[in-house]
Amino acid sequence: MFYNQKESLRLRLLICFILLSFSSIYAQEDILEALNEIAIVDQKVMMPMRDGIRLATDIYRPKSKEKVPIIFSRTPYNFNSWGDGKQHTRTAQRAYEAVKRGYAYVVQNERGRYFSEGEWDILGTPLTDGYDAFSWMKDQEWSNGKIGTLGCSSTAEWQMAVAALDHPSHAAMVPQSYGAGVGRVGEYFEQGNWYRGGVEQLLFFAWLYGVEHDKFKPRIPKGATQEDLIRISRFYDLAPENPRVDMSEALNHLPIKDILQNINGKREVFDKMVVRKPNDEDWYKGGLYHDNMEFGVPSFW
Repeated sequence: MFYNQKESLRLRLLICFILLSFSSIYAQEDILEALNEIAIVDQKVMMPMRDGIRLATDIYRPKSKEKVPIIFSRTPYNFNSWGDGKQHTRTAQRAYEAVKRGYAYVVQNERGRYFSEGEWDILGTPLTDGYDAFSWMKDQEWSNGKIGTLGCSSTAEWQMAVAALDHPSHAAMVPQSYGAGVGRVGEYFEQGNWYRGGVEQLLFFAWLYGVEHDKFKPRIPKGATQEDLIRISRFYDLAPENPRVDMSEALNHLPIKDILQNINGKREVFDKMVVRKPNDEDWYKGGLYHDNMEFGVPSFW
């Protein structure tokens, strides 16, 4: 009797899991259908930067002839992929809510991430990328020139940094769970929380194992058209597959500069950052916010 009850419980749990999985799939399909009903959808738009690099951008805007304000988010994460012939997007719900309220929603991959061209550097992509994106968006015929930024973590950090450039179209920002760019010990900044009191934080070592792109990764040829990218995105998303690693053991390796190399990790950003000191001038060449940078953009914290 006990065996039957246990098997019955397992069966019920399995059925619940299957139903939840299907409901998630249907929910994704429903929101995409609802979004297409109210929005003009323009994916894999290659937005040009001042140095010729193009950043992959998805644009969702109301089906209206009126000029609209923009909600803009720039991220290092993959927000639009395909699987089994179906599109999976992390941004459909947010885009739907924005468009429903009369905003255009624009989401973009950082330089060097997924279908965006160029080289990626954690919190080190040029501040000018944000500024150039604002300039491009304000000039679109459907834009009213007002841009609000939204995002969490690193997508909050770049908002604060680009706000210091004082672009006239940057009307407001919501930097959620920011904090990497603030804090210092004496005269030394903690450089994106890479340091805590002058000592590297192993948290970032583990994070980089998961998100870093190798310098020899496959790349989309420069000059690929929007149509090319939309077509091939059904088959390739350029996301790395990372073998599971016991980080509690991996992070005990010495010297620390070889931690990721020891677990066959990807090689690029980590190798540069792990040998930097807190006052290295390279920290100031990219888009990392430092709390001596002033800005006047209205903000919701």
